[in-house]
Amino acid sequence: MDFNLSEEQTLIRDSIARFVSENYAFDQRNAVVAMEHGFSAEHWQQFAELGWLSIPFAEEHGGFGGGPVDTMVIMQEFGRGLVAEPYLATVMLFGGLLQAGASEQVRENYIPQIIAGELQGAFAYLERQSRYEMTDVVTRADKDGEQWVLNGEKTVVLNGGAADKFIVLARNAGEQSEEAGLTLFLVDASSTGVQRTVYRMTDGQEAATLSFKDVQVEAVIGAVGDGYALMTPIVDDARLAICANALGAMEALNEKTLEYCKTREQFGVAIGSFQALQHRMVDMFGACENVKSLLLRAVCAAQDDDVDARRSLLALKVMAGRAGRLIGGEAIQLHGGMGMTDELSIGFFVKRLMIINSLFGDADYHQQLFAALVNTPASSAAA
Repeated sequence: MDFNLSEEQTLIRDSIARFVSENYAFDQRNAVVAMEHGFSAEHWQQFAELGWLSIPFAEEHGGFGGGPVDTMVIMQEFGRGLVAEPYLATVMLFGGLLQAGASEQVRENYIPQIIAGELQGAFAYLERQSRYEMTDVVTRADKDGEQWVLNGEKTVVLNGGAADKFIVLARNAGEQSEEAGLTLFLVDASSTGVQRTVYRMTDGQEAATLSFKDVQVEAVIGAVGDGYALMTPIVDDARLAICANALGAMEALNEKTLEYCKTREQFGVAIGSFQALQHRMVDMFGACENVKSLLLRAVCAAQDDDVDARRSLLALKVMAGRAGRLIGGEAIQLHGGMGMTDELSIGFFVKRLMIINSLFGDADYHQQLFAALVNTPASSAAA
């Protein structure tokens, strides 16, 4: 199997690495996160000018027509620099759902705006009682004549404070946790009846709680009642993206920890010369390599539409969560007291890995999904 990047993918990786080195030094990154909405509007326009926002979209909408490998390259480099701009929320989730299910008119209206850096979006799917079960939805969508109206609340909406538009998962039929009866709706953030409470997550990125009271929707995304089937592959793409982001963060942590152990002296020698610490750094390296190998497997399976693609993805999410915890904990301990302070970037990488672990379900949750999948009889799985 060929794991080499194409010329275009190599250029994308190098351009992002250059951007990170020039714009995301530790102090620069802290200044960006301190801005309104937790990211730089100027950086976002640079993303648009460099063509990064167009990569996942089809060519007929002005995009690059990229696939899972392109996403991996982008998100891995973003992870190495702790890039704060909402690529996942606006491009992968909001943009991905528009491309997958919106009417041609809606796509023509909004996808070019995303590509141009003119439109911010968010996907509102979680609720207070949901935990990690995306089908546990009580937000209601009801018909008022020819118009759909939303009532309910959504929590932990990534990029919810900056978003101009939301795609909202709501129930139009069925019981609370059924897959059937869920529909995706496009909502303007300025609509009457929309209220948002904005806050920062552990890693400094912004999220919001949204409440809807008799809110008229702008459009239905996909078919009525088909929301779960429509969003599942988009969320799987996002899972792949955040695992690539986690790998980039782990690689950066390993590099920073190795460099620290080479230069920090104790008892007159570099602490990296102590065999016990060398063993711990080897464990960190091994965990990172395991994630990298499984990421490549999952990306190739997704790109080839392999029958084992979902199993590889679930295993990857488990591995990324557990490796992130190991590498983050060891990086803090090997840096000693300094690893706990905000004067070093170590803690910020660890916080990012904590958030990534929790997105769409943590490692334990995905372990349960993986077990259920592999224990399903072949005949049932095929059905």
